[in-house]
Amino acid sequence: MPLVKDFFIGLSKNQLLNKAAKTYGLKLGAQNVVAGTTIAETIESIKKLNAHGISCTVDNLGEFVFEKEEAIKAKEQILQMIEAIHTEEVDAHISLKPTQLGLDIDYDFCLENLTEIVKKANEYDIFINLDMEDHLHLQPSFDLLDELSKTYDNVGTVIQAYFYRAEDDIEKYKNFRLRIVKGAYKETEEHAYQTKEEIDANFIRLIEWHLQHGKFTSIATHDHHVINHVKRFAKEHNIPNEQYEFQMLYGFRKELQLQLAQEGYNFTTYVPFGNDWYGYFMRRLAERPQNLNLVVKQTFTKKNNVLIGLTAGAFLLGRLTKKK
Repeated sequence: MPLVKDFFIGLSKNQLLNKAAKTYGLKLGAQNVVAGTTIAETIESIKKLNAHGISCTVDNLGEFVFEKEEAIKAKEQILQMIEAIHTEEVDAHISLKPTQLGLDIDYDFCLENLTEIVKKANEYDIFINLDMEDHLHLQPSFDLLDELSKTYDNVGTVIQAYFYRAEDDIEKYKNFRLRIVKGAYKETEEHAYQTKEEIDANFIRLIEWHLQHGKFTSIATHDHHVINHVKRFAKEHNIPNEQYEFQMLYGFRKELQLQLAQEGYNFTTYVPFGNDWYGYFMRRLAERPQNLNLVVKQTFTKKNNVLIGLTAGAFLLGRLTKKK
């Protein structure tokens, strides 16, 4: 399993494949894992989910942002999406990555971009979730959250269960709306648990703790075993449905998403949009390789098998490089 995770993490960072995916996205079946390449397409996808009682959190996809122009472009795209959510009156909020808005360029520059976004969203009563990334960006991202929350209360973040520090972080930010995930980046044993068993156990501990002590808990998982555990735990501890929600990725386990919404649970679909989807998708496979089975039939047909060739080619290239 670690080798499989390393493989997909490596692919997520391959800029050549990322560029190819941008060019041939629809031919590769990208429409099965992203809600649209434009804001208008994405809004229509959101409306379809809303019609089934499903809320959405919208992610403007983007990788390798090291130029201010790119970060500003991403900011403007997110601001336009906020306007569209307000104008179209859809049930949705925003998820964003600080690195897309300039964290790797300059902290203050990133804070300025984030502040503009959070301020605009606050005017429309739209929630902003700061997605967390690898350990190098972890503390700076929490610092941004601390700064933003001094002025605005429509902001929250993500706790990644594989980090040793997650227990301390979830207690510190218990009064925030938090999404709890396992974690999708490659981390060393210096910073994070390495085995599936350790990560899964901490994931459950964090969920249970925040359900009992936190403000609002978003449980991000496709694992029906975890979902059933949470259902039982909430019932046993008299935790009302209003205190939590389940989250899954767009295009994954659609039937289960609908089922949970129909059963009366709060449900939010993580809705990515844009052309820069490749790195995002590879990290989802790294996080849980079983995710590949959930979309392979609908995504990688005989007519759109280019991505299989790309990933297989990258794997072989990596093997050859190592031999040299």
